[in-house]
Amino acid sequence: MNLTQLETFVHVAEHGSFSKAALVLGVAQPALSRQVRALETELHETLLLRNGRGVQLTEAGRRLLQHGQDILNLVSHAKEDLRAQRSEPVGQITIAMPPTLARVHTLALIRAFQQDMPQARLAIMEGFSVHLTEWLLTGRTDLALVYNPEPVPALEILPLRKERLCLVSPKNEAPTKPPTLKQLSRYPLVMPQRGHIFRTLMEQAAAMAGVQLEVQWEVSSVPAILDCVAAGIGHAALGEEALRIVEHPERLVVTPFARADIQSTLCLVTPTSKRATPLMQRTAALLMRLVSEAPLME
Repeated sequence: MNLTQLETFVHVAEHGSFSKAALVLGVAQPALSRQVRALETELHETLLLRNGRGVQLTEAGRRLLQHGQDILNLVSHAKEDLRAQRSEPVGQITIAMPPTLARVHTLALIRAFQQDMPQARLAIMEGFSVHLTEWLLTGRTDLALVYNPEPVPALEILPLRKERLCLVSPKNEAPTKPPTLKQLSRYPLVMPQRGHIFRTLMEQAAAMAGVQLEVQWEVSSVPAILDCVAAGIGHAALGEEALRIVEHPERLVVTPFARADIQSTLCLVTPTSKRATPLMQRTAALLMRLVSEAPLME
């Protein structure tokens, strides 16, 4: 048994067809058939049942598929590890961030990988900050941009910038001067659901001021919230970064709160158990640069 035979079998099994696997591998179909037959002969097992629709795994085939996938993953990791010793950013890395930041930074991240790290693969995930910490701890993501992360011994947290929360209003319903928190109950709000960082910060600030927020609509999508505000459905209290994705900024007015400095802190978070490979280091530096270069409102 050799790696070529194993890789051929895994591709055929995963695609359910010799013809599809041949297209993916760029190899003639008869050559793939010979590789699989040689494997079956050596193992004295029938691995695939051929039929008119493709192939079906036997019990022995299912067991070998699991072993084959594990072996090929180990070989891939070994190659990446050896290349990493040459300080070459290789392999795959997964970055997670809130949807608004993903909208702002995804294109720049992809372009930077294409230009500076062509041997590396990038995956970008979206999620609310409350979920991102869990993804880091369970290994679903390697790095994350998180607002106000809870301190956890298993995570390394690097604050990058502070972001002010403001009142976002329809153009014809905006306050003439910055409202105080006590005046905030006058404004019908469109806000994210409880647990979202902006909602949590605003509720804490309102409670300290002794007022109740008038949340009339709960919408989990920040772009959808901004669309609702632009349509005159209500006001919103959001971070400045969210306003960079507005398609029609002329329909909105942003007003800071008077005598209140409500801020969230954007942090770069990594698991302490992750090895600092060249790819991790270069990606972290890239995220730090993109965040530092993004302008905030004056």
